[in-house]
Amino acid sequence: MTKFILPAVFGAAVSFLSTPIVKKLAYKLGAIDVPKDDRRVHKKPIPRLGGLAIFLGFLISILALLKINLLEINKEIVGMLVGASIMVVMGLIDDIKPLSARVKLLVQIIAAVVIIGFGIKIEYITNFLKSDTISFLGNETIKLSILSIPITIFWVVGITNTVNLIDGLDGLAAGISAIAALTLAYVAYAKPELSNSHNTMILTLALAGSCIGFLPFNFNPAKIFMGDTGSLFLGYILAAISINGFIKGATALAMVVPVFALGLPIFDTTFAILRRAFNGRPIMQADKGHLHHILLSIGMGQKRAVLTLYMISSFLGVSAALLLKQKYVNSAIMLVITAAMVAVPINQTWMQKHKASNNEELKIKN
Repeated sequence: MTKFILPAVFGAAVSFLSTPIVKKLAYKLGAIDVPKDDRRVHKKPIPRLGGLAIFLGFLISILALLKINLLEINKEIVGMLVGASIMVVMGLIDDIKPLSARVKLLVQIIAAVVIIGFGIKIEYITNFLKSDTISFLGNETIKLSILSIPITIFWVVGITNTVNLIDGLDGLAAGISAIAALTLAYVAYAKPELSNSHNTMILTLALAGSCIGFLPFNFNPAKIFMGDTGSLFLGYILAAISINGFIKGATALAMVVPVFALGLPIFDTTFAILRRAFNGRPIMQADKGHLHHILLSIGMGQKRAVLTLYMISSFLGVSAALLLKQKYVNSAIMLVITAAMVAVPINQTWMQKHKASNNEELKIKN
């Protein structure tokens, strides 16, 4: 058990100790987030680059475990570290001098292709249409062949950006990523047949520890932001680990686990895309309709909003664990509770806007 505690301890210690150094570096490089629009909830300039401390915590933890033979190097781990390094370098540049969306997308695709080259890709999907009475496409799993490349790229780029988009409140992305990583670690421990259990546990615990070590500086009121350096790294590495540890398993359960673990950012991003498309706005145009903005709009403070979102993410993680144990009713109950926690503030916001709209109409008529 000690070998699974060490990654988290190493990651947390390095991240915690390196954050003040990274903060000074951010000031020297001019990587400062200045609140220049109403989407930002902070009122004064705050340094970015905090994600570099998270990355260092993860990287040094992995290298230390390799050194003391608690982790064996393989091509998949090398691929993840190479791809993650590409994302971190891009994030650093973007935090100092913002890059265009096209450039960032191109680099994300390149980083996704890197792990594919090292053997991390979605090779099979479950045939959900196969049953005892109906068989469509024949087998329980469908080999993707050449389609594995675009599907893997879509997953990696998609998850990378979901974490990036949810990074809107102090401590939110770091906490949600830690919860997702711990969920994946638990599932790898409880169902080793679903995953490359040992490596998945080491990687996810190192990642969770690195996020937790950063949180004392990032939780409200934040002294430093993770910036794109952190959010892009976290999204990328979670996507890569989930493929290597779970989705390769090709069973329906294996595919559901990372979707549940990352359920909050996936939902928030999907809802944002649909909302913008429905309103006839560019889907990449930023707005104040994210779930954390909605919680703030109904009167929650930053801390309460973030803790509420932590709870929602944790409930999704518990749902994944219950599914794992085939406790489908309990899992469904947890999902209903989670859905209610999301639906209530959205409904309250809609009611407030509807009421305000009606009041405006009455004023015009009068």
